[in-house]
Amino acid sequence: MPAMLADRMSVLGTETAFEVLARANALAASGKDIINLGIGQPDFKTPEHIVEAGIKALRDGHHGYTPAAGIPQLRQAVARDLNTRHGVTVDPDTVMIMPGGKPTMFFACLIFGQPGTEILYPNPGFPIYESSVKFSGAKPVPYRLSEENGFAFSAEEMLSKITDKTSLIILNSPANPTGGAVPKAEIDKLVAGLQKWPNVYLLSDEIYSQMLYDGREHVSLLTYPEIADRVILLDGWSKTYAMTGWRLGFSVWPKTVFGHAEKLAVNCHSCVNAPTQFAGLAALDGPQDAVKDMVKAFDDRRRVIVGELNQIPGFRCVEPGGAFYAFPNIEGTGLGAKALQTKLLEEAGVAVIAGTSFGAYGEGYLRFSYANSTENIKEAIRRIKQMLAG
Repeated sequence: MPAMLADRMSVLGTETAFEVLARANALAASGKDIINLGIGQPDFKTPEHIVEAGIKALRDGHHGYTPAAGIPQLRQAVARDLNTRHGVTVDPDTVMIMPGGKPTMFFACLIFGQPGTEILYPNPGFPIYESSVKFSGAKPVPYRLSEENGFAFSAEEMLSKITDKTSLIILNSPANPTGGAVPKAEIDKLVAGLQKWPNVYLLSDEIYSQMLYDGREHVSLLTYPEIADRVILLDGWSKTYAMTGWRLGFSVWPKTVFGHAEKLAVNCHSCVNAPTQFAGLAALDGPQDAVKDMVKAFDDRRRVIVGELNQIPGFRCVEPGGAFYAFPNIEGTGLGAKALQTKLLEEAGVAVIAGTSFGAYGEGYLRFSYANSTENIKEAIRRIKQMLAG
């Protein structure tokens, strides 16, 4: 490493899904037929009325800066949406519009993390959690999400890891990469136990909150009055409205912390793209039919992929409760996660992500995104079976 680089750059991680996507695209460009079950984004187009709202905003002259926290009408729409979905009253002044979900993770870790502090995060979990914690200087403390629990966290285990040095806990349900959804009873236990730790804040990543199956209902941490003054909510448009490339998310911050997050926004990105915010407004205030249709399609694919994965020798897969990921155990193949990821891409033309990309506890697993057609999913499984049998 060049001598003038800051030491902290050596601990900053990355997101392997983009590396796998790049390799898959390179192979496809060379003529190889690739089925991509690696990238975590809906395969649907952004609904037309949302696209038109963005175009109209451009034509109407919304070309300048906006307030760092977002345009007031969008912050108000977010507050209304949270009230409709979760039955909670949110002050629009505590809502911050973000360029996607990652800045909220990064800002929370910078605000609460420093040398001498500890931040708890899920493992296997979204890799940017651990990366942001390390970059902040805090000690990353993983809590395990186990297959036996359907990849829901154990409140008892999480509470046992809290110490006087713990400043923040990161939670994610429904979860990436596992598709695990935490039952309300487990969240109730966690909230009750947190009464002993009044100085511990929580970052609740609820970006997949509208993607739940088999009658499950999302339980937002905002609905618990006893911890509401220390919950940071992360949500957004990327998954729900197929808007990953628009880079639009939102967060809700405790009033005591909001000003710090706003200062970070000013220093980091000034404000979010103006026309994109008007598109986000149309998404929240417009028809929700496309959202329901996408979730129905994901649910249909979920049933297909779980059934197919469980027919592959050496694989076993629990049924995900939310999001659009399956996380099968592949220990029976005798191959490590990274080795099998590479083999599937290079030999079978199927892009998936090794569980180790999401933390050490992901060894023995692969992440499959079923944000792809049923036809492609079935063909991918056929190729995998053929490769392993060969």
